[in-house]
Amino acid sequence: MAFSKTNYILLAIGMAIVIIGLVLMSGEGSAEGVFNPDIFSVRRIKVAPLVSLFGFVFIMVAIMYKPKAKKQER
Repeated sequence: MAFSKTNYILLAIGMAIVIIGLVLMSGEGSAEGVFNPDIFSVRRIKVAPLVSLFGFVFIMVAIMYKPKAKKQER
């Protein structure tokens, strides 16, 4: 197999972090004639994209991670 169990666990964690970032970005938008200042909140503009970026970086690390080989006894 290309990946070990550890790789799959790390990939799942990374995907969960990306999903959390996308959920943080969600919210109500502005309607025509009504301005909602929440669309420019710090959570949606700065925190959520950084969380998503961290998740994508974590996924790349999970793909490149190679478990250390166990030492064989002589």
